[in-house]
Amino acid sequence: MRAADALNADQLGADVDPAIIGREIFVLNETTSTNDAVLERVSPTTPEGLLVFAERQSAGRGQRSNSWESATGIGLWFSFLLRPKIDIIDSPRLAEWAARTVAGTISKEFTLPATVKLPNDVILAGKKVAGVLVEMRAQKNGPHIAIVGIGVNVNHRVEDFSDELRKRAISLAIALNRKVNRHELAVALLKNLDRTYSEVFARNS
Repeated sequence: MRAADALNADQLGADVDPAIIGREIFVLNETTSTNDAVLERVSPTTPEGLLVFAERQSAGRGQRSNSWESATGIGLWFSFLLRPKIDIIDSPRLAEWAARTVAGTISKEFTLPATVKLPNDVILAGKKVAGVLVEMRAQKNGPHIAIVGIGVNVNHRVEDFSDELRKRAISLAIALNRKVNRHELAVALLKNLDRTYSEVFARNS
């Protein structure tokens, strides 16, 4: 990964200027999973919006205990803390909201027909380009929290995917036949997630 390609927490924070999501941003070179990295930073008083990017996940997770391949420096792997006033059993609402926001951002930014395969996959040209994992946790002496994890295949080449995934995974770079600026895409995603979260969930707080 070239230094010019690396994500920078200060630059992201300056360009996002969030109301909620991204009010505190960390960028890690490597972690087990960004969901774990957020959970490690949460205390009963941590405000929602704390967000962690990782250039690489060594144990990224998908739905149904599946692993998520997280190649170094070519995707967007991030998670953030929310405190939505919804029941834990309503967590699929969060996954659907995040997936639809990711699909909408891809469609708008790149004029690509991204769609959502409920509850949590974003599909492009019949293949998975992004996914969402929501984990809700009960907290002692406080309301439950939600950690929303998002993975987007951005600048992968075909050979960056494992043999198993090549038939069912795609990246934005493959679809566009060019590299994508990860910083610009991250900013667009965070702005849209922040705006739509406020519209859909925060008004119930």
